[in-house]
Amino acid sequence: MTEQQEHLQNLLNQQKTIAKEVQELQEQIELKRQTFYKVQGAIEYLNQTGVELAGFETNEEVSEND
Repeated sequence: MTEQQEHLQNLLNQQKTIAKEVQELQEQIELKRQTFYKVQGAIEYLNQTGVELAGFETNEEVSEND
């Protein structure tokens, strides 16, 4: 195998590794997004039932900052 072929093989392996890492990160982002929406829903429910805490942002304030 020539030096260029070895270099190409290394680049292809690196590309494959990076693609796998990107996919894993996308999956982590989706899981975090789902968890965020579940938490946001619970906060909205508690706010609607009259539960409040002084000094904490409401879900509306958090959503506006996103």
